[in-house]
Amino acid sequence: MKHPSLFCLLSLLCSLALFGQFAEKSKDFQKFSGFFNFQHDDKTDKVYLEVAELKKEFLYVYSLSSGIGSNDIGLDRGQLGNEQVVFFRKAGNKLMLVQPNLKFRALTDNNLERKSVEQAFATSILGGFKIEEEKGGKYIIDITDFLMQDTHGVAGRLKRNEQGNYSVDKDKSAMALERTKAFPKNIEFDVTLTFKGEAKGDNIRSVSPNASLVTVAQHHSFIELPDDNFVKREFDPRSGAYPFMYYDYSTPVQEPILKRFITRHRLEKKDPTAAVSEAVEPIVYYLDNGTPEPVRSALLEGGRWWNQAFEAIGYKDAFQVKILPDDADPLDVRYNVIQWVHRSTRGWSYGSSITDPRTGEIMKGHVSLGSLRIRQDFLIAQALMNKPFAERDDNYQPMLNLAIARIRQLSAHEIGHTLGFAHNYAASTNDRASVMDYPHPQFSVKGDEIDFSNAYATGIGEWDKVSVAYSYESFQDEANEKEELDKILDQAKTDGLRFITDQDARPQGSAHVLAHLWDNGKNVSEELDAMLNVRKTAIANFSMDNIRSGEAYSVLEDVFVPLYFFHRYQTEGVAKIIGGLEYNYAVKGDGQETVKIVNKSMQEEALKSILKTLDANEIAIPKEKLALFPPRAFGFGRTRESINGKTGVSFDALSAAETAADMTLGFLLHPERASRLIQQKAIDPSNLGLAEVLDEVGRNTIQREHKDAYLNEVQQNINFRVLFHFMNLAAHDGVHPQVNAIAHEKLRAMKSMITKGAKSASSIEMVRRINHFYDEIDDFKVIATPKLPDGSPIGMDCFH
Repeated sequence: MKHPSLFCLLSLLCSLALFGQFAEKSKDFQKFSGFFNFQHDDKTDKVYLEVAELKKEFLYVYSLSSGIGSNDIGLDRGQLGNEQVVFFRKAGNKLMLVQPNLKFRALTDNNLERKSVEQAFATSILGGFKIEEEKGGKYIIDITDFLMQDTHGVAGRLKRNEQGNYSVDKDKSAMALERTKAFPKNIEFDVTLTFKGEAKGDNIRSVSPNASLVTVAQHHSFIELPDDNFVKREFDPRSGAYPFMYYDYSTPVQEPILKRFITRHRLEKKDPTAAVSEAVEPIVYYLDNGTPEPVRSALLEGGRWWNQAFEAIGYKDAFQVKILPDDADPLDVRYNVIQWVHRSTRGWSYGSSITDPRTGEIMKGHVSLGSLRIRQDFLIAQALMNKPFAERDDNYQPMLNLAIARIRQLSAHEIGHTLGFAHNYAASTNDRASVMDYPHPQFSVKGDEIDFSNAYATGIGEWDKVSVAYSYESFQDEANEKEELDKILDQAKTDGLRFITDQDARPQGSAHVLAHLWDNGKNVSEELDAMLNVRKTAIANFSMDNIRSGEAYSVLEDVFVPLYFFHRYQTEGVAKIIGGLEYNYAVKGDGQETVKIVNKSMQEEALKSILKTLDANEIAIPKEKLALFPPRAFGFGRTRESINGKTGVSFDALSAAETAADMTLGFLLHPERASRLIQQKAIDPSNLGLAEVLDEVGRNTIQREHKDAYLNEVQQNINFRVLFHFMNLAAHDGVHPQVNAIAHEKLRAMKSMITKGAKSASSIEMVRRINHFYDEIDDFKVIATPKLPDGSPIGMDCFH
């Protein structure tokens, strides 16, 4: 039998020996003192963390401090990963880093009730660490392997994007001490990780000096959690704020178990009784000090627009934008950051946040702005201007002015996400009421010139003030907060403001008539007509003087692309009117209309307007312009933003029209839209139905001929796309069977009509393809057209 006192003595002696050994070997280690104390051994490149308190929760966040530089892969400099509440727990001779399950809770004083929920759902152990030293309740652990792992999932992202199979090469990885720091409320570790593997994709090859060895930097942050004084605010689907949700199993049966609150920064007035007061702690954003002019000034100006909304709810200078200090790290949680991110191609900007998973409090806003995006707006302006470089090559200021105007708006938009606000795609129907919409530049025709003066709005929108008021206004009597919040939303409704977000605005399959991406105007059909007029005028003006002297004509072709597809986003919006719905995120008692089918006259107007984009007279590139587009010059190959075709080196004008028409048909004859047309016709027989839509499409395409041989061939290419989309509806297994039935009926009628008509080569080929379709219907696939050149962000088919 072992003597307890002897056992304790032996344990103490072992601990003292262990402490003595570690203390001796660590005397020359680099010491860091902060939220956690830690040490770095330069000889072994190991990091030893001191854990002073077990079971104390803190926030763990991982991120990328340097990225890969490919928009398609999506691993950007400054990209945040997930935030996780964690704590250390002792288990034998190890400390475990535990992530509790905060999705399922019991917010009660009953400890046993809390434990029953904790034990019912899985937790996650993120790491296990051997105890190197234990003294006075403090533990030293080696966390090197934890820091050196691929926490951000770089290898997985590369594999999912079919770029190759990669793994961390530890021999070529190391701690990056220049960005490893300790502060009183957070510690920051930076690690250089090299991934080795066999490259299989063009994207990784295009951005890596050696695609078999890809080196990035990953960042780890241990952060003190905020105090308990943050007050959660109830989520309302009408508010425009993002929801934060969890299940509370201590909820009485008569109340909902799923709790919904909003995400927001902490903001309080110094003087809660004052109509206007400074904030206890203002919300300050810092702009990347590597941002060049004139972009820097534009981002500062656009970001500061938000202070207008905070002023409207009684705050003075509560929202500020400054330049990031030279010695500050953009990934330091203490700084809300607007980061200027470089990639090899144009791509999306986005706003992310570090949020307290317990409460929804935003602890850090982090905006990533793609640096190449400004060039697309510049290109649009260059294409629309009438002979900008006819007299001199430095006449770029009007184009730059347009691009800078968009950058101001983009700054405000992405910051809005990090303040807790969702997209509002209905704002463009109400005098551009929100920076949280996707704005297409607004142009008009004056004489034979395109007017840019109203391209983008300036300042914060009226809807943005509503979202800020709902999320950030303080109320003296918290007991009446719900009543006051309802008043804010009721007033917005009275003012005619609407909020519709992503789920109801995306082009494929969505149905809301007011919520579209990159559109303009209260009446989208009239706006499409206006855009087609702008497009027609600009194409008529387009000439060699849309590029500078000495530039290759291949550059002129690239400038032409956004002009040719200028109508693409408004076309999406108009297509959604057909089989469309109007509805609100209504709650009981708010008096809002829930849902109604768009009236027939509005749908017929939309159909008439959109059919213009299937007319060769409208969509064909004028013959006299084709001489501007010779085969690509040496060193100027085609890219993803070029018009592609089937004629080899020569510019393919027929494929350009075919691609544009296919875009329209993809929206107009979308299977979900076709099924909605069946339902709306059943509800109201006087309304537009699928049969009428298909008849009108056929009448305006298949049955149309042009005397001009070139226009007629363009129309034939469009017509074949119509045929294929009819076939798609006939064969599709994801639609109501009535859709299949009507599409089959129209295909057979089309075959009969063509057979009775003149026997041109194209008509004979159409009949052959219809016959083949019925012979091989189970194997039918829509024949692909040349890929539509990237468009959004105005370019690619959007993450916040």
